[in-house]
Amino acid sequence: MIKLIALYRNPSDAAEFDKHYFEVHIPLVRKFPGLRKLEVTRVTGAPIGEAKFHVMAEMYFDTKDAMDAALASGAGKAVTRDIMSFAADVITVFHGEAD
Repeated sequence: MIKLIALYRNPSDAAEFDKHYFEVHIPLVRKFPGLRKLEVTRVTGAPIGEAKFHVMAEMYFDTKDAMDAALASGAGKAVTRDIMSFAADVITVFHGEAD
């Protein structure tokens, strides 16, 4: 299994970010073809000092090919457009293998 991870740094307006993220963005992500599981973590702290991150999303797919197909799909393009409209300056995206 592979997961696509989106890590969002603290936005300048957390309330505005959350409204868009949970009401607009997450419903778009749920339309990814082949998405097996979606986990969203609201970061609430760090062991030392303040957390530099606000939200982490983990999207699970059976294979890298399935993830790539989801990203290339119409849903994937809609998600990318949406990210660029509200979170381009706070997001880091990467993928990795999950057990």
